[in-house]
Amino acid sequence: MAITPGQWSFTRWTTVGQLEAVEIHHPLFKVRLFIQGAHLTRFMPRDERDWLWVSDNAVFKPGQAIRGGIPICWPWFGVPGKNPPEVRRRILAGASHGFARTALWKLEDVRESAREVEISLSLHANQDFAEAWNGSALCLATFTFAADGFQVALTTTNLGDSPLALTQALHTYLPTADIARTHIQGLDDCVYIDALENWSDFTQQGPVRFAGETDRIYESGRPLRVITPTATRSLQAVGSDSTVVWNPGPDKAARLSDFPDSGWRRMLCVETANALSDYRVLIPGQSHTIGVMIGRLY
Repeated sequence: MAITPGQWSFTRWTTVGQLEAVEIHHPLFKVRLFIQGAHLTRFMPRDERDWLWVSDNAVFKPGQAIRGGIPICWPWFGVPGKNPPEVRRRILAGASHGFARTALWKLEDVRESAREVEISLSLHANQDFAEAWNGSALCLATFTFAADGFQVALTTTNLGDSPLALTQALHTYLPTADIARTHIQGLDDCVYIDALENWSDFTQQGPVRFAGETDRIYESGRPLRVITPTATRSLQAVGSDSTVVWNPGPDKAARLSDFPDSGWRRMLCVETANALSDYRVLIPGQSHTIGVMIGRLY
């Protein structure tokens, strides 16, 4: 049964900096989810550290993307010029990663139980975004939290009268005690495009390890394991056949806004995506869902 605001048991409104958010204080976990960007920045099971990385220098103000957590890149991913022509022709702005991560979403629903909480937010991409994008779509973000992990699902419905092409990503920032002792399993033998090597193709050999700046788009939606010195997480994607692995390394970290110079040592991004050739085309009225389930492995 849907819970209206006056009936929430675990969920409450809060303000962080200049932004509104909802926080969940459940007996089994804590969550922080911002209305701007439908941006999840905290998931903490009881007696555990945060499963997400957020920059110590993150800024919480209108119109500025939060550095960390899970930004939603939509309705395009990356720089406009690297998108397929069908996606690129709808992009009217020069910004990377679309406009969803800095837009105000609408809180649609909160459902609570003794074991989990589900929150849904929506973004109607209509004439309000006409200066940035030529399209009409409804984007619904649904978050489901439980003691052993959480799920994020992003459903796009084409509200226009012509086919709609889009790229997108759930740009997940994960923490690590030491990037040099961190690796990703599940991408062995996968082809990837290396943005740091003239966007050339390579084939992954063994686990993905980090020796500096990393920016790769893997042609894979396989289940993954992210192994750090203190934890192992499972990532299970749905509706995705591309995975982005990113770490800025020391030089780029020093140039990034809202990013500590040494922060690259304590984080990595593993992004569930529809990127490059994995872009999706929706006919009028059609929907597509991309999602990720992040869980605990012992």
